[in-house]
Amino acid sequence: MNRTEDEPRTGLRERKKAKTRGLLQEHALRLFHEQGYDQTTIEQIAEAAEVSPTTVYRYFPTKADLVIYDDLDQGMIETFRAQPPELNAIQALRVSLRTGFGVVVSEQLELQREREHLLRTEPELRGAMLDELTRTLREIAELIAERASRRVDDDEVLALAGSVIGLTIAAWLGTEGGGWAERFLERVDKGMALLESGFRL
Repeated sequence: MNRTEDEPRTGLRERKKAKTRGLLQEHALRLFHEQGYDQTTIEQIAEAAEVSPTTVYRYFPTKADLVIYDDLDQGMIETFRAQPPELNAIQALRVSLRTGFGVVVSEQLELQREREHLLRTEPELRGAMLDELTRTLREIAELIAERASRRVDDDEVLALAGSVIGLTIAAWLGTEGGGWAERFLERVDKGMALLESGFRL
C-alpha cells in the first residue's frame, strides 16, 4: 500500500487511540473524585470504561499516568506551527492557547481542574507534577526557539517559556466560583496580551 493510502488509516488509528485514552482518563478522574485516588483501583476504572485492565495498562502504565496525561498539548502544538510566519513567538503562542483552551467545553475543563487538584494534593503525584511542568516548559521552549530561530537554551527563549507556564498556573489558581472556565480563558489571554505589549508595573 502506498503512502497516500496509508496516511488516512494512520490518522484514523491515532484518533481512535486518543479517544480511548481520553475516555479512560475521564472515567479515572471521575472515580478519583468520587472515591479518592488511593481507594480507586485500575480494575474499577476498567470496569467503568467497559474495557479490560490490560487495556488500561496499555494506555497508562501506572495509575499516576492517568492523572499526568494532558491531551491538550498536541492540538496546541499543531495550532502554533500553523500560524503565519509574520506572527512572532508570543503572538503565535497567544493564538494557540486561546484556540486550544477555547475549543474545550466546560465539562472537559472541569476534568482538567480535577486533574490539577489531584496533582497538587496527592503526595504520590507531586513529583509527577514537577516532571510534567518541566516537560511542558521544554516543549514550549522548543516551539519558541523554532519560530524565533534561536537556541532552546537561549535566555530570552527560556524566560518567555517560563512566563507562559507561570501565567497559566496563576490564571488557574486565581480563578474560583461560578463561571470560572470563562474567567480562566480571559485571564490566560490577557496575560499573553501583557507579555506581547509589555508590563507597566
